[in-house]
Amino acid sequence: MNENHTIGQLAKTAGVNVETIRYYERRGLIRQPLKPAEGYRTYPNETLARILFIKRAQELGFTLEEINNLLSLGESHCSEIQELAEARLASVREKINDLHRLEQVLEELVTKCRTNPDNAACPIVESLQPDPRQ
Repeated sequence: MNENHTIGQLAKTAGVNVETIRYYERRGLIRQPLKPAEGYRTYPNETLARILFIKRAQELGFTLEEINNLLSLGESHCSEIQELAEARLASVREKINDLHRLEQVLEELVTKCRTNPDNAACPIVESLQPDPRQ
């Protein structure tokens, strides 16, 4: 594997845009290499590994702030990282519960639509209307 990458090569290899790399630099997630007297900045393989870590953590639902915390805790005790992961797990479970409730409501509305004898009045639209008594 190439030892050093230009920003374009790094972006292509990591599967991100060049602007994403610049954004990560501004956020302090990766270091911007020094610009040589001639030529382009080059990024080491460690930067590629870090970007791939960031992408994977994002896929798991971590925010960039949380990822920054994970990266800074990388050398810390597992218990500190575990706390972050437990908080993310609680958030995921809450979203799953919300999605289950939404699924039930939508199933009920679709069933009402299917059994609606009056095609003029849609139960889904009616359920979204504000209650005039309030």
